Amino acid sequence: MKRPSLLPARGRRAAARAGVALAAGLGLLATSAGSAHAAPVRLDYPLTGLTVLEGTGSDLALGPGTLEVNADLKLGTMTANTKLPAAPGEFNMIGIVPVSVTTEFIETEPTTGTIDLKTGAVNSTTKMTLRLKNLKVAGIPTPVGSHCQTEVPAVLNLTSEPGFNALRGGVLVGSYTIPKFEHCLLATPLINLVIPGDGNTIRLNLGQPVRPPAA
Repeated sequence: MKRPSLLPARGRRAAARAGVALAAGLGLLATSAGSAHAAPVRLDYPLTGLTVLEGTGSDLALGPGTLEVNADLKLGTMTANTKLPAAPGEFNMIGIVPVSVTTEFIETEPTTGTIDLKTGAVNSTTKMTLRLKNLKVAGIPTPVGSHCQTEVPAVLNLTSEPGFNALRGGVLVGSYTIPKFEHCLLATPLINLVIPGDGNTIRLNLGQPVRPPAA
């Protein structure tokens, strides 16, 4: 015997309309009734953020940049490209020596992640090489060459905070370890004394996404 629905007919129709509206808004509906599976939807999120560096005890503002997401909400998976501009920062070494340096966050491979199809929660993993340039110690330019960067990429595991919504954006948070640096000329020992280590935190704010025009 077919089990009766706990929702009245009017409530079922309203829920169905809401589901269709959400799917249409995300571009998840198939282009024809006979399509077995809609293509992943592309959404570009404006991106800003902040990372707190444990080794230097300083904050580094990130962005504005873009997170280019390709989401397959049938499978609950996503890939993304993270595009961030170089981030200038300052801190005091041993509490008294002013240091300034610009950090580039270079994504080494596309971000991968999962989307909870019930709650909309996102978990993602990003691998980024950190590259340093424009180093000044006590106001004196200190050469680091053109390939001063982490020996291996840093791995950022990010999780969405409650309230994240694919149509409105939200916040991703996580922590990561900064690997040691190489190819920084004579500044390599100094940099590796201060910057690498764990306990670094990151908070990314994703604004309302737009769908890029078709190619």
